[in-house]
Amino acid sequence: MPELRRDPASRSWVIIATERSRRPSDFRVPRDERKSGVCPFCYGNEHMTPPEVLALGRDADCPNDKGWSVRVVPNKFPALTLDSPDAGGRAASERGSGDGPHDPGELFQRLPAIGVHEVLIESPNHDSTFGTHSQSQMEDILEALVARARALSRDRRLSYLQIFKNWGRVAGASLEHTHCQLIATPIVPAVIEEELATAREHYDRTGECLYCAIVKAEAAEGVRVVERSDRFLVFCPYAARFPFETWIVPLAHSARFEDIEVAELADLARTLRCTIRRFELGFETFPYNLIWHTSPWTGDFGAYYHWHLELVPRLATLAGFELGTGYYINPTAPEDAAMSLRECDLENAGAGARATETTAARPEDETRGTALRGVEEGALEK
Repeated sequence: MPELRRDPASRSWVIIATERSRRPSDFRVPRDERKSGVCPFCYGNEHMTPPEVLALGRDADCPNDKGWSVRVVPNKFPALTLDSPDAGGRAASERGSGDGPHDPGELFQRLPAIGVHEVLIESPNHDSTFGTHSQSQMEDILEALVARARALSRDRRLSYLQIFKNWGRVAGASLEHTHCQLIATPIVPAVIEEELATAREHYDRTGECLYCAIVKAEAAEGVRVVERSDRFLVFCPYAARFPFETWIVPLAHSARFEDIEVAELADLARTLRCTIRRFELGFETFPYNLIWHTSPWTGDFGAYYHWHLELVPRLATLAGFELGTGYYINPTAPEDAAMSLRECDLENAGAGARATETTAARPEDETRGTALRGVEEGALEK
């Protein structure tokens, strides 16, 4: 019998249609057709992107050249930009206010599209994935994200940073070459505002972080847990909106992703690789969105907010009921989804699961953690 469940973090309702329960082999997602032509993100094509703002694995004296392991460049077609004539006019006191140069009492409000839109090119290898990156490559990716988050947080025109990854045409990826995106916005998104309000309400009532409570409950019950590492819990949430929706949440309380420590970053790199690899082994085609949820820069939410990652496989299509009600219908119970993911055999999955190094030139081992150590002094900003 179907069951209504409420997500404690968003307060949204989900219908778990248990009689429709579907396993990975039941989903048929069309495979993306391979594109022809020159890829601007591939090794040797650095001149085809805007000038990089950060690169790891290469001498800083040779920007926009070969030798990199990870590059961050401005998006060629940005959703937001600091080039707006009004970009310099937002006073420091306005951070996160959303008021800007208009009357906040107006029915139809608008603001200049001030912000930053960047692309993180994850690897010189065109065909690499989050599931096949080496451990050191994934650490480089996360270090670069942390470095950019810390650098952008110092710009008081910006209030929130959304980090995300679209994989597959269905999930919104327009380029095949593996990459993430960063968009820094002048106001806090409504989704995050709702999460903050719910988390604050829970904290005021119980004195406990809502996400810490969710992690404890999921770990204790165990049936929706995919994996527990030293520092992270991977689970399919109780009120999963989408089939095989999966969260990765730090065990230790922390509000901001960019506050991650080196040892925690290494654990997250391994956990992310293994989680995505489970999906790659279980599904013939696996489009997804990977979304970072982290604290805004507009205040101190450290007591009650908890950063985390939400992995949303794009296996089902939203239709009229979902769009009209805000309810979601999930044809795969999260308990069944977690069991299927646990059953994926990572040990015997071959070279892909072990994720060998890319063939591109890489930094020496002693440079590991450079982004985490040096960004406060601006060492990585170009």
